[in-house]
Amino acid sequence: MSFPPIRRVVTGHDADGRAVVVSDGPLSNIAEIAAIPGTVFHEVWSTSESPARVDNGPDPTVGALMLPPPSHGTRMRFVDIPPDTPEFLAHGAANMHAAFSQIGDADASTVKADSPHPLMHRTESIDYGVVIEGEMTLILDDAEVALKPGSVVIQRGTNHAWANRSGRMCRMLFVLIDGVYDPAIAAALAGHAQEEAR
Repeated sequence: MSFPPIRRVVTGHDADGRAVVVSDGPLSNIAEIAAIPGTVFHEVWSTSESPARVDNGPDPTVGALMLPPPSHGTRMRFVDIPPDTPEFLAHGAANMHAAFSQIGDADASTVKADSPHPLMHRTESIDYGVVIEGEMTLILDDAEVALKPGSVVIQRGTNHAWANRSGRMCRMLFVLIDGVYDPAIAAALAGHAQEEAR
């Protein structure tokens, strides 16, 4: 199953301050993740400061893929996620450094031998994840949540993975917002990392 292409309409202002359509068409940056065949990132837009500059600037999605949002910024993307396969579940962890390197954040992967899923990862951001089509399972360290179209996950910098156990493609929409861990959470995460290093 393939999903329809995403149409992006970008507005702006003319020299007199009137609202105009700057572009209307396909996305500039669509990339399949080589280490996870069938996983496709559709980069929609990003901002690089807060408050966001409202201008007629160039398309911020042109260039290399980056998983996290820019510092003090946001990132919006659709992701098409194929069903998990037995081979991926058994051997996928070995490819995760390459997968996360392709999306600009090799350090995001947290997978280890006893991880509940090969795609376990963490970013220091608030992420809104919306199931658009298909079904998905949110995997956390000690919990799982089944998601259907219309389900929204507010991901607050936690260790997680997206498992597609449905047997068919799933499309999700993500909006990522740069964040900073609360000092107590940062200390707990640092302590956990030190324990694992022993």
